[in-house]
Amino acid sequence: MNIATHETGDIKIAEVISEEILIKNPEEALQLIVDLYYQDFSKIIIREKNITPDFFDLKTGVAGEILQKFSNYRAQLVIIGEFTKYPGKSIKDFIYESNKGRQVNFLGSLELAVEKLSK
Repeated sequence: MNIATHETGDIKIAEVISEEILIKNPEEALQLIVDLYYQDFSKIIIREKNITPDFFDLKTGVAGEILQKFSNYRAQLVIIGEFTKYPGKSIKDFIYESNKGRQVNFLGSLELAVEKLSK
C-alpha cells in the first residue's frame, strides 16, 4: 500500500494506492483510519477494488459497519469506481443519498474526489 498526498491550501488528502483488497471488515477500516490519522490525514480516497465486494451487497451489512467507523472517527471518505455495474435499487439509492452528504461519497475519478474533499 502506498499513500499519495494531495494538498489544497491547508487541506491534506490521502489517496490510498494498492492492487489488493485493503478493507475486508470494520477492523481493517479502523486500522486504515488510525494509520492515516497519525500521518495527519482525515480525508481519504480509496478505490472500489480495495474494498471487499461484500461492501456493495447491502444485505450483508458490511457497508454500514465499515462506514460507521469513518463516521465515528470523523474521517471523510471518497470511494472511486464504476458503480453502475451494481444491480439493485438499494445500492443505487444508497450511493445517491451518500453523495448528497459530505462524509462518504462515491465518485468516478480521482479529480472529482480531490475536488470534493478540498471543500
